[in-house]
Amino acid sequence: MNLLKTLPAAAALIALPSLALAQDAAAPGFDEIGPYIMTTLLFCMAGFLVFFMAAGFAMLEGGLVRSKNVTMQMTKNIALYSIAAIMYWFVGFNTMYPGDFNGFFAIGGPTVLDAVGVSAADAALDYASVGSDFFFQLVFVAATASIVSGALAERIKLWPFLIFVVVLTGLMYPISGSWKWGGGWLDAMGFQDFAGSTVVHSVGGWAALAGAIVLGPRIGKYGKDGKVIPIPGSNLALATLGTFILWLGWFGFNGGSQLAMGTVGDVSDVSRIFANTNMAAAAGAVTALILTQVMFKKPDLTMVLNGALAGLVSITAEPLAPTLFGALWIGAVGGVIVVFAVPFLDKLKIDDVVGAIPVHLCAGIWGTIAVIFYNSDATLMTQLTGIVAYGVFTFAVSLVLWFILKATLGIRVSEEDEVNGLDMAELGMEAYPEFSRG
Repeated sequence: MNLLKTLPAAAALIALPSLALAQDAAAPGFDEIGPYIMTTLLFCMAGFLVFFMAAGFAMLEGGLVRSKNVTMQMTKNIALYSIAAIMYWFVGFNTMYPGDFNGFFAIGGPTVLDAVGVSAADAALDYASVGSDFFFQLVFVAATASIVSGALAERIKLWPFLIFVVVLTGLMYPISGSWKWGGGWLDAMGFQDFAGSTVVHSVGGWAALAGAIVLGPRIGKYGKDGKVIPIPGSNLALATLGTFILWLGWFGFNGGSQLAMGTVGDVSDVSRIFANTNMAAAAGAVTALILTQVMFKKPDLTMVLNGALAGLVSITAEPLAPTLFGALWIGAVGGVIVVFAVPFLDKLKIDDVVGAIPVHLCAGIWGTIAVIFYNSDATLMTQLTGIVAYGVFTFAVSLVLWFILKATLGIRVSEEDEVNGLDMAELGMEAYPEFSRG
């Protein structure tokens, strides 16, 4: 009786090897699907890191504005990321990819994501899932909008700013992004921008510059004699935390832009990008530290923070090809640029609260030019053509949009509201209600 009970089980055990062999024969091996899996994982993990940069921008801005404006910056940052996510799905992604922008907008986003399981589009994409590719590209868009947020802080109204974000993330960025990353005319020309010194950072910088010109400086920033009056931020510890978060996120920003992790060579390249990215940031910070000591007799922490960010922006256009020494001197030049660009903007009475224009626009231009020293496919004329094309398009469209918003809705709060702080005037709440506003 007991023997009879064990016979079915024994038969099943005997059959298991043949079943396993049949499954192995039908299923693809890791050599076939491994690159797809690993590259999809790279996009997801790098996307998480770049997403976390949203927190870095928020903390940096929250620390560099006065306490009476901190809640406004937090509101702008979570709102702009959320708007970017929706707009890039609605119109941005399909407008930017694939190919050159051809005069019409592809509305509806990557609808293949609505399907369950592996879609035909996933199979066609071949190297990674559509979902991971979409997510990775999306988080870059929000970084562009965050650049504008910091530069125009402490005097801009919330809703006109968010309307600008809608246009920037849904239309402006995807159109210009298609020129290079969508396989458009600049890509065909040979313009090189590995992870976006120009495509992302300079675009944000140009949009911020146009806004700062139309908006005007904060009350009390410049004296009648032209003297610059410093306006200290509320929390330099928070600003430092924000910088470190951005530094961390940049490993995903640049490393993920390898766009492949399916071979030993790809993985080695990603690690090389990490090392170069880190070196450039360190060099930018140390350069700013030394320069401010020499020029001002005391180190300036805000300059050191922006020096690190400028080093990161500088290496973003080509983080793979340089040696570690190459990354060091490219990042160091970025640090020099920030230290001199900040007072230069003040001479022009262009008020940039967090130093976003020197960091993202000026260092972005430098990084795009620096590509020619290590990438044999890049030429100075081609790089300059790309810089000018992105600059003219983004600055001109932004300028027109800011003027339209100014004429219709008004973009600046009243003098009374600016003095009292945007937290109470625009939102009715404060970040630090237990402390007196300053």
